[in-house]
Amino acid sequence: MSKIKEIRTKVYQWNGKTVPPQNNFCTNASDLLFEKSDAMGSFRFHEWLICEVETDDGIIGIGNAALAPQLVKKTIDTYLKSLVIGEDPFDYAYLWEKMYRRTHAWGRRGLGMVAISAIDIAIWDIMGKITKKPVFKLLGGRTKEKIPVYASKLYSQPIKDLQKEAENYKKQGFKMFKMRFGWGPKDGPDGMKKNIELIEAIREVIGYETDLMMECYMGWNLDYSKRMIPKLVKYNPRWLEEPVIADDIHGYAELNNMNAIPISGGEHEFNLFGFKQLLDLKAVSYIQYDNNRVGGFTIAQKINALAEACQVPVIPHAGQMHNYHLTMSNFNCPISEFFPVHDVEIGNELFYYIFEGDPAPDNGYINLDDNVPGLGLKITDKYKSDFKIIE
Repeated sequence: MSKIKEIRTKVYQWNGKTVPPQNNFCTNASDLLFEKSDAMGSFRFHEWLICEVETDDGIIGIGNAALAPQLVKKTIDTYLKSLVIGEDPFDYAYLWEKMYRRTHAWGRRGLGMVAISAIDIAIWDIMGKITKKPVFKLLGGRTKEKIPVYASKLYSQPIKDLQKEAENYKKQGFKMFKMRFGWGPKDGPDGMKKNIELIEAIREVIGYETDLMMECYMGWNLDYSKRMIPKLVKYNPRWLEEPVIADDIHGYAELNNMNAIPISGGEHEFNLFGFKQLLDLKAVSYIQYDNNRVGGFTIAQKINALAEACQVPVIPHAGQMHNYHLTMSNFNCPISEFFPVHDVEIGNELFYYIFEGDPAPDNGYINLDDNVPGLGLKITDKYKSDFKIIE
């Protein structure tokens, strides 16, 4: 019987080429502050945490985390590591509760839950490798022939550049697209007009026989959202994402219950109880947790079951392998997000510079291999010289 022998954490800090920040690139929670600085700065993450969990028979599971990696590393090394070493990885439900309950006073959301996620993902990778099965086969198996994915970028930029980018995704075979707004409450009616111009430019390229998702990234507030939503309806968005800050769950509920545009969220929500509150209030029409934030596979599956009972689809944030396994194994996860491979900008792109094994889209779909055990990820050395590695 395998026992967990060691946990190692490393932070990969990007020192390579980055795309310079642009004004009105993407609305975000900092936009309402009056200070004149890069509002998006605190939402760029140019670091990534890798968590390796090793068993006494040499099996290594790989977990990861993108939020505040240096603090997550400290959390794992100081508080969580000792709770897991010596345990059987197949006791994953007990190990999750052990980490959750021993850190409950401070760790039930935010950094603590991100740290638990990294370990839990690695444990599931171990179980897949021991059983010689891909993780999705352990979660419920294949529920779809392949996974439809949407191209998720289209940040605010000059109109011609935006249309060129949208045309590129259309030529690659994508039928679903997500755009970002560049202006919010402090920009007034002129900003509203500019947001509409972004939508019109994209719809001009992709037409109306496609899905268009619209993201605010917590950069609006309730009043502004209520004023904007009637203006957006005619562009037939599949959803409006994170229009208000994550803590304003009653704001989400009010907007969703306008029944004008489906509201999505959950990227910045944590654990089972956070999502129960959203579902109880009918605050979202789509749930968008990220497996490397929400608590890992163990809790994500419970959220999936809860959401399915409420008939609210789950479409995990970011795609990436730790989320694709959940989408493949759940009927209530109809599609996945896909971040196009790109020079490092916001930071989501770092995943492709650290890991290999993530599937590439083909005509708007990705697939998982039934014969690759675990997550199917390996750490690549291809771009290692562009990183500073903190151990």
